[in-house]
Amino acid sequence: MGSVIIENMTKQFGDFTALHNINLEIQEGEFFALLGPSGCGKTTTMRCIAGFEHPTSGKIKIGDKEVEKIPANRRNCGMVFQSYALFPHMNVFDNVAYSLNIKQLNASNPVKQLGIYARLLSKRLGRTPKDIQEKVMEILKYVELDQHAERLTSELSGGQQQRVALARALVMEPAVLLMDEPLSNLDQKLRHSMRNTIRTIQQDLGITTIFVTHDQEEAMSMADRVAVMDKGNIVQIGTPTELYSNPLTPFIADFVGTSNILDVEVVDHNQLNGLTTLKGDSFLLQSTNTIEKKQAKAVIRPEHIQVLPYDTAVNNEEVTVLEGIVVMSTYLGPTVRYDMKVGNQEMIVDTTYSSGTSIFEEGRKVKLSIEHGRVLLI
Repeated sequence: MGSVIIENMTKQFGDFTALHNINLEIQEGEFFALLGPSGCGKTTTMRCIAGFEHPTSGKIKIGDKEVEKIPANRRNCGMVFQSYALFPHMNVFDNVAYSLNIKQLNASNPVKQLGIYARLLSKRLGRTPKDIQEKVMEILKYVELDQHAERLTSELSGGQQQRVALARALVMEPAVLLMDEPLSNLDQKLRHSMRNTIRTIQQDLGITTIFVTHDQEEAMSMADRVAVMDKGNIVQIGTPTELYSNPLTPFIADFVGTSNILDVEVVDHNQLNGLTTLKGDSFLLQSTNTIEKKQAKAVIRPEHIQVLPYDTAVNNEEVTVLEGIVVMSTYLGPTVRYDMKVGNQEMIVDTTYSSGTSIFEEGRKVKLSIEHGRVLLI
């Protein structure tokens, strides 16, 4: 297994700079996600690690070896593509065995290469060696596809094809497993199932894994750490909880989960009670956070706002109470999402729904209770 270190990596395509001075240190055995919107540079970063693209400048190390000048087929990286890239004319066994045959081909003399070419062309021309047979069946059993070894990949479901692609990468025993949005073609239920499968396999094998995705739920549920990218830059690296609880920029607060991001003016900081008073557009807030600037952004997660009937008396010095009007309510099963109007400001509120609980109707006046400690300043 291997760590991955990227130092000052830049990638240009003509006059366009796709990556700006990227620095990453991914630990051995870590599940690391590159997260960001389309065009942010996450796939280009992965392709540079794999060897499919060459950095304009900078260094890439896998383990203790610099690999910028090493071709892709000699970097010991396993790759799972978004489209899976399976051979439709081959069965499951041959798809997984293909990478082992190519590895053996690269390491063989010309005479042995003829025999490998023959079995790649047709099983009638050459028999698969016993060691390859055993290795392929072992990994197929691991991903629960050993009973489908003789089936064409075109006859498999999307989830099964995904596992074939994963098995083909893992059978090589790579130092690093690279996965480029491998779940994007699956339906929601299957994506959830495959997330658990991939995470379980990664933990069992302890293989260093780099996972590219634009889906923040995938990154947050699977990765040990996440690098959020935007416009070719890494804007923050942290654990899922760090990114969610302490985003460094409004972009991260908005991209990682859902946030109310409010323009506020810092009015005062009370040294006695530690509260910062904030003035927004037709409302006042208080926060236990401080910031060294006059104009700021207040970030409040929707689930950190409590909706109360308008006539409720709130006697709690640790919360700010705002008056709001329900613009829209959306029932989502376990939660209800409210679109609120607070003065001239629009806000989103998520509340837990339980059977028998009434939902505030549209147009109703309510109170919104927000704990001071839940108001983050950026």
